[in-house]
Amino acid sequence: MSIPQSGGGPIEHRDQLTEFLASGCKPRADWRIGTEHEKFGYCQDTLKPLPYDGQRSIRAVLEGLRDGFGWTPVSEGDNIIGLTKDGANVSLEPGGQLELSGAPLETIHQTCDEVNQHLHEVKTVADTIGVRFIGLGAAPIWRHEDMPVMPKGRYRLMTDYMDRVGTHGKQMMYRTCTVQVNLDFSDEADMVKKLRVALALQPVATALFANSPFFEGKPNGHKSWRSRIWRDLDPARTGTLPFVFEDGFGFDRYVDYALDVPMYFVYRDGRYVDALGQSFRDFLDGKLPALPGEVPTLSDWADHLTTIFPEARLKKYMEMRGADGGPWRRLCALPALWVGLLYDQSALDAAWDLARGWDLETREAMRVAASVDGLAAQTHGVNMHDLAREVVVLAEGGLKARACPGAGGLLPDETHFLNALKESIETGQTPADELLSRYHGDWQGDLTRIYADYSY
Repeated sequence: MSIPQSGGGPIEHRDQLTEFLASGCKPRADWRIGTEHEKFGYCQDTLKPLPYDGQRSIRAVLEGLRDGFGWTPVSEGDNIIGLTKDGANVSLEPGGQLELSGAPLETIHQTCDEVNQHLHEVKTVADTIGVRFIGLGAAPIWRHEDMPVMPKGRYRLMTDYMDRVGTHGKQMMYRTCTVQVNLDFSDEADMVKKLRVALALQPVATALFANSPFFEGKPNGHKSWRSRIWRDLDPARTGTLPFVFEDGFGFDRYVDYALDVPMYFVYRDGRYVDALGQSFRDFLDGKLPALPGEVPTLSDWADHLTTIFPEARLKKYMEMRGADGGPWRRLCALPALWVGLLYDQSALDAAWDLARGWDLETREAMRVAASVDGLAAQTHGVNMHDLAREVVVLAEGGLKARACPGAGGLLPDETHFLNALKESIETGQTPADELLSRYHGDWQGDLTRIYADYSY
């Protein structure tokens, strides 16, 4: 989750909220790719999650990255809770999941190099203290009581709130991991089409990247339990945003939606002020119970936007949020999929042609079916395997059209980053299917084998 925002004066009129989103519009030449991924750390001998403090801990990993690789620490009180360097940052999820939020880069070649460098650095530090990291959509064995709590004020507030608004919120916070990509738009019309395509096709990403078939030590009946968790977290701030598909949607309508999402907090002077369930509309009027008489700043608005969790999210850029965390090849495949679909106009138009006829009921059914059955999902006349094949073909065409060379010109474009997805299309097997096969096969039901066989 995000590091607190900074900068921006008081908000004097509502139009500033819309202008904040619209300020993200960029000419095509300035479009960038920002890849984020999370992973679980654990002690190699005990297979238990990493505590925050101690010789084998999250703090030790962060300090090792700081001291060994030149990262600048980010602190909350006396605790190091993140790192920054060269436009990227490393942050912590509530249960200690380590997240890289990559710098905005021009090509997938660059973002994949960044992923490789980060995983190398993390492994170098981890090897010295007996720690390893693994990429999965959900913790396969650990229970809630096994999980540490990171010393971040926003997480304490969120934990207390989750049971009031849903049934799976603390599972999301402490025992899931994702990979996502952040992409740009040129103007409002471009944003609208991209967000519609992103929301409509997010179930395809969920199916292709499904990698969480286990929970609390056994199969859970879903290929993506992480996606299942999101369906019963907090309906006020999750979902597929039906209003995005209505006539007249634009930046201002998204502002209306965000204003109606209950607040979590306000960040002031290094601490998180409890504003759970309160209204940003009241904040605009100087009537927020948590801070009577104060009006928000633009950084407060930016913070509030980070507490909204739909399947695709709008800030000054757009976030694709439907995929499970996973193995290295899929950390590069996720940006390849969405860049291919959204950064080439022909591919974008064709993707919208695929999705524009689906109604709300179909889109919602696809989301559920993808989490349960992955590529084998079939609902409302949609065969997920066939749809995924079409989508990957479109993405490949978009990447060919971009024609961004790599490896010193030896690679003509970025299409090879889709190879992991093309293999899934050919075999019908997602990472979740492979894991289940191993569990019922050579692992003989011993789920602890997942750590040695699938860690980075």
